[in-house]
Amino acid sequence: MIDILDRRVAEGEERIRLDVTGSGIGILTLCRPDKLNGWSWESSRQLGLLADRIRFDESVRVVLLRAEGRAFCAGIDVTAPGGAITGRSPAERTHRYYEGIRWVHERFAAFAGLPQPVIAAVQGYCLGFGFELALMADVRIASDDAVFALPETGIGVAVDAGGDLRIARDAGAGWAKLLALTGRRIDAPTAERIGLVQLVVSKGELDSTATDLAAEIAANAPLAVRSVKRDIDAFADAGLAAALDRTALSAALTLTSDDAREGYAAKADRRPPTFDGK
Repeated sequence: MIDILDRRVAEGEERIRLDVTGSGIGILTLCRPDKLNGWSWESSRQLGLLADRIRFDESVRVVLLRAEGRAFCAGIDVTAPGGAITGRSPAERTHRYYEGIRWVHERFAAFAGLPQPVIAAVQGYCLGFGFELALMADVRIASDDAVFALPETGIGVAVDAGGDLRIARDAGAGWAKLLALTGRRIDAPTAERIGLVQLVVSKGELDSTATDLAAEIAANAPLAVRSVKRDIDAFADAGLAAALDRTALSAALTLTSDDAREGYAAKADRRPPTFDGK
């Protein structure tokens, strides 16, 4: 696994870039388009570092989360170093996965809990961890080519970072179960209809629409804006912390299962998996 205590980002290893405009917008850009902005342990670490930096930057009044290339984030980057966690026994390996997922949850909590509102601008594939990341934003804008899915059960693992819980919160338990249990993909208009996306625009209008909305929020009183975000989150996220801990345990158990090994192997071989429930 990566060195989680390292506060640096090695040259050429940047997964997320932060730029702060003069108008109070902090722009977070997923910047590995050649990998479809695939997510990794290192991505989570960098997200946490940048969230800590943004939190105490009074010049940032709103955050715009965007991505370079044709995809927002296509899910886990299985080629990233440190992806697999080992252990001397199945129990130790499960324990290490559990702690690793809890660590990821803490990085995501720092991002989702930013005092500044976060707007996500989503294009192309928004799958797995990418979908879960977008769901942590306060407002989501999608281009009309965006595609959303939680494909985890199709490779034998639970949803890692609470995306299914956030769908249940925003769209209802039925939609959360339909999407998470099937892995089915939905388009941007469907995501808007069920409340997971607030605006759908053409691909050419995505950046300008998201930037205009960020500027509109940034122009309002910062203390009032932050208070409104905290108050709504306190209501909407009641019970989320306990549910996320259960999610970490479910993820650890399934990531160390034979089914997960079969699921990843089948995906690599481009064949249907055969799951035995063990």
